[in-house]
Formats: sequence, structure tokens, C-alpha cells
Amino acid sequence: MSVSVEPVRLDLAKYLKRGDRIVWGQACGEPQTLIEALIAQAAAIGDLSAFTATSFSKLLTPEAVAGFTLSSMGAIGTLRTLAAAGKLQVIPCHVSQVGPYIEQGIIGCDVAFVQVSPADENGDHSCGLISDYVRAAVQKARVVIAEVNEQVPFTCGETIHASEIDVAVPVSRMPVEVGAAKIGETDEAIAKFAAQYIEDGSVLQTGVGAVPDAILRLVRDRKDLGVHSGMLGDGLVELVEAGVITNARKKIDTGVSINGALVGTRKLYQWAHRNKAMRMCATSYTHDAAVLAQLDRLVTVNSALEVDLGGQVNAEQSGSAYLGGTGGQVDFVRAGSRSHGGRSIIALPATARGGTISKIVVKLAGPVTTARSDVDVIVTEFGAAELKGQTLAERTRRLIAIAHPDFREELGRAAHTIRQRGF
Repeated sequence: MSVSVEPVRLDLAKYLKRGDRIVWGQACGEPQTLIEALIAQAAAIGDLSAFTATSFSKLLTPEAVAGFTLSSMGAIGTLRTLAAAGKLQVIPCHVSQVGPYIEQGIIGCDVAFVQVSPADENGDHSCGLISDYVRAAVQKARVVIAEVNEQVPFTCGETIHASEIDVAVPVSRMPVEVGAAKIGETDEAIAKFAAQYIEDGSVLQTGVGAVPDAILRLVRDRKDLGVHSGMLGDGLVELVEAGVITNARKKIDTGVSINGALVGTRKLYQWAHRNKAMRMCATSYTHDAAVLAQLDRLVTVNSALEVDLGGQVNAEQSGSAYLGGTGGQVDFVRAGSRSHGGRSIIALPATARGGTISKIVVKLAGPVTTARSDVDVIVTEFGAAELKGQTLAERTRRLIAIAHPDFREELGRAAHTIRQRGF
């Protein structure tokens, strides 16, 4: 039986032990009140560690995490600041692996912090804005502490019954919001090339940010688009209201948008409340290869830091700076590339640092996130390079053609060796 504790009376030392490992919900599902309590009380408990996949709350500063050790699958959102300060331990893994890692004890979970909606008449709390690995954490943890937030929507899909919660902390505060990114000329140019691959009846997987938002603006003339994604933002609402997204042609989950995380603003959250046209699912469904294989015309859109002349993608690290993460890229790249009538797109600007460096490179400055054997289409503001099934020599030609003109001659010299030997 759970106990209800007001936030001001929450003493974590009653429930946490020295050395405990905590897992909490990510992105806009961050339990802000519980994180604030941990920041204030962790040092007194001692030797605590925590895992989260991403963070956008701005609560996790280098000073804030001084009392515990924090790990993640990448440096996404405000975690980038922690990585730069040496306060983040990175676990290289796909987002689809996080749930299984928790279940298997590879990512330790003694305590689960979750943000949920108020319970319905059956005692079920909705997972609200994030479903990906939340249930895995709840099922594994010795102690489940839930931030029951009146302002969290009751979304269809994953739920947590009141009997599974040990400590309920009632609050009423706006969940984390992530506003729309500013769309620039480069973003619009990239989106124009990427949107050409989206046809009537396509099923979309995108992230959030300027390029995905720009793409969604360009497909308002399409018909019967579907959604099966790990993350969605406010652009989803606009396309549904415009009658563009209907999910009518999907072979599975017909009429329903499938998603794992809502990353947006109050507008998105209000739309999602008890909306049966969307279902929040764990990564065991959103990213599962067998599920994705049933989707025809699946078009996936992901980002990168750089791409080399063979098509290898780095979405994680630039030199000594860890800037991104593996995320769900590989899962969706493979799915889109293999889908009947589908495509997999990696979208990135051709340059960085004010045009001083090329993002089409001879050699990656960081790890290989997605292998060249999995890559399908690379898009920059200068065009689209279709790489699937192409020789390495031909790939160099196509990638140089979408690089910034200032770097094409230099890249061409480096590609000469590849073309001569064939690899």
C-alpha cells in the first residue's frame, strides 16, 4: 500500500539506502519535484547514483549533481553541460536497450522516480509524457516513488497501478516544456530535400528540432500520413488537425499514432489528454524490429554530427566534446531502409562553426553511431545522396556533391585514393 507524502515533507532517507541506484523518467517526463529533493538530500544519504536518458528541465547543473553520480546514454539536452564539465558518465547503448538493461540489472535500479497523471477510476496512473523505459524501472525497483502531477495528461497506453507505487508525492506544476526550435534558411533547405521522400500514406518517424519541424510544415499537402516514432513534438498536433495524419493506411495500429515520448508544450499535452488517436508505448514496441518490419512506406528522419565519405555516421562525439547520443537512430535507420516503399534519412547541415568546418568529412572525429552498411539517404542543404547499394567510390561522388562547395575540392583529393583502389 502506497503512502502519500507532501513535497515539503518528503524525506528520501526514509526510503533510500546508501549506495542505491536510481532511475528516473527522461525528457518532459522528468519528475522535477523528486529530482529537486534528490539534489538537496543526496549528499546526506551518500554514495547514490542515477540514470536518465535525456534531460530538458535545467535542474541538472554540475553543482546540482555534486551529491550523486549521474549516467546516461548520451549528452542530450541539458546533459551536454554536465558532459562538458566531466559530471556525466556515458553508457553507449541504443534507447531500445535501456529497458532490457534495467530488467537484466545491467543498469542498476533500486529506486524508480516517475512522473504520472492522477489515477483513473480503476486506480491506474497514466505514464503521461514518457513511456519508453518507465515500466521496466517500476517493475525492477525495490522502491517506487511517484510524482503524481495534476497537470500531466492521462495519455492512452502505458499505465502504473496505484498498488505498484510505494510513495506518492502529489503536486500541481507544469511539466517540462520544450518549445519549437527556430527554423533557419539552412533548416528549410534541408527539409525541402528530405520532404521529397515522404509520399501519401508514408509512416513517419522523426525527432524534435528545427529540421523535423520544417519537414512537417512541408508535408501538409500529403494524404493519410501515419506515425510510429520514439519521440514527437507540437508539429504532430498541427498535422492531425489539418487532416494530414490519419494513420488510415497503416497495416498495424490503423488509425492510431504510436509514440514513446511527448516532447513539446502545453498545446501538445492538452491534445494528448485521453486522445485515443495516439498511444504511448514502451521501446519494446516503438523500436522493436519485428514491429517495425510490419510497416510499409516507413520514412525515418534522424540527425548527425558528421558523415564520412564512405557513409559512416557519427551522432555522438566531436573530438573531446560529447554532444549527442546513440538514441534510437540505428533501430530506425535499419527499419526505414528495409521497409517496403520506405526510406531512411540522415539530415545534417553541410558545415559547422560558421561555415569553417565541413560535416562531410574524410575521417570521423568521433565514434561510428550508424554503420555505412545500414545508411540509406544523407541530406544536406545542397541535396540528397542516396547511398544504399552504391559502391564506396560512387558514395564519395554523391557525398561530395552535397558537401559545401568550399570543401569539395579538398574532399575530392581524399576520395581519389578510394576511387583508385575501390575501397
